[in-house]
Amino acid sequence: MAENEYAGDATRSLSQRLRHAWNVFRNKDPIYTDVGRSKGTDDLSGYYPGYLSTYRPDRTKLSSRVDRSIIASIYNRIATDVCIANIRHVRTDENGMFKEEMKTGLNNVLTCEANIDQTARAFVFDLVLSMLDEGVVAGVPIDTSINPNNENTFDVLTMRVGKIMNWEPAHVQLEVYNERTGRKEYVRMAKSAVAIVENPFYNVMNEPNSTLRRLARKMSLLDSIDDEIGSKKLDLIIQLPYVVKNKTKLEQAEERRKQLEEQLENSKLGVGYIDGTERVIQLNRSLENNLMSQVEYLTSMLYGQLGLTAEIMNGTASEDTMMNYYKRTIDVILRAITEEFERKFLSKTARTQRQAIQFYREPFSLTPTSLIADIADKFTRNEILSPNEVRGVVGFMPSKDEAANELRNRNINQSGDGSALPFAMTGEGGDEQVESFRKDDTGQALEEESRKAGEGLVSIEELFA
Repeated sequence: MAENEYAGDATRSLSQRLRHAWNVFRNKDPIYTDVGRSKGTDDLSGYYPGYLSTYRPDRTKLSSRVDRSIIASIYNRIATDVCIANIRHVRTDENGMFKEEMKTGLNNVLTCEANIDQTARAFVFDLVLSMLDEGVVAGVPIDTSINPNNENTFDVLTMRVGKIMNWEPAHVQLEVYNERTGRKEYVRMAKSAVAIVENPFYNVMNEPNSTLRRLARKMSLLDSIDDEIGSKKLDLIIQLPYVVKNKTKLEQAEERRKQLEEQLENSKLGVGYIDGTERVIQLNRSLENNLMSQVEYLTSMLYGQLGLTAEIMNGTASEDTMMNYYKRTIDVILRAITEEFERKFLSKTARTQRQAIQFYREPFSLTPTSLIADIADKFTRNEILSPNEVRGVVGFMPSKDEAANELRNRNINQSGDGSALPFAMTGEGGDEQVESFRKDDTGQALEEESRKAGEGLVSIEELFA
């Protein structure tokens, strides 16, 4: 995909873009009939203005079995935490470490704008939410530099989330939103041109008898019982003053029941009457069941299998708990997405050139403010970050001082020959003392220890004592 000839639109002429530009809906396989196709959709001059909607038609809709239960909140929590991470198209060094960010259409999709309706983060959120609900989802390149079904090297310009409707040996049939018509339509694409991301927790969440599906069924049953309890039914039994055993008495009893229903229904205040010989028995208690205990048990089991806790869901989890959650759940999903994107959208040549799709999370997002100063000191003293890099992490503008961009230990004075000397020995008459001190074996040992420890605060009196 991302070779030098597709480094960005700015490097290619207008004629090249027009000659090679490809769109999944305009250049799709004619075997399949589009769903919801209307007159005027073949007009390539612009978007079809005839379709209007009172809601956003491209929005992901969860399955009816989870949209009103605790499962929807689990989906939303995981998808939100995944989309916070920064996914980039980068070039790495020989050790696989970040070297530079690539200026490609794919990187623009992952960092800025995925399509006309979604930002990069909204696209990732949509991708993860659909993946958790469906079990497997497709990242469909909509606009590309050339036809991805025929070429192995192409650049992705826009992308949307697609639902996989049918599987073929080398192709998939997808339901994707067409921004030109405002409807979801069917397209057929090669598997090599589509990022097919499967839920890493498929056996826990999407199998027919998985923990999440069992929880969804129990929640549905519990909701049904709640609906019954909250209905207008009175659950009354009327004891009549005669034995109901023959057909005539049954008809009389049925007629009496209808009379009572009409009294209560037609009464403004819901007041009725019965004969003095009749007796009312009210059933105002629900049947005893253990559904709630089963729901609680399955919820706890699901939390454990997904690396979640109640504290994570309500926002009171500790730093250690959150780190465990990110490593066991969020990073696993992010790795599944980046590996599939790298496999499908980066050619072998691009991977040989050390191009990769990587994700990065804010390293100090879970760190309390009280520890930021101590961390900043350790990172700058050990020459991991420069002061300006630390200022960027905590949200301050970079300093204009050139020294703020240097990687060096500021607790140690750097001499002209590169050796580290204690600050206390650089005052008046320090040159002679330093020269004498260096010739002494003990002084050299102390100096080396001071340099390794990063202190540099040993006084002359202490050194010569």
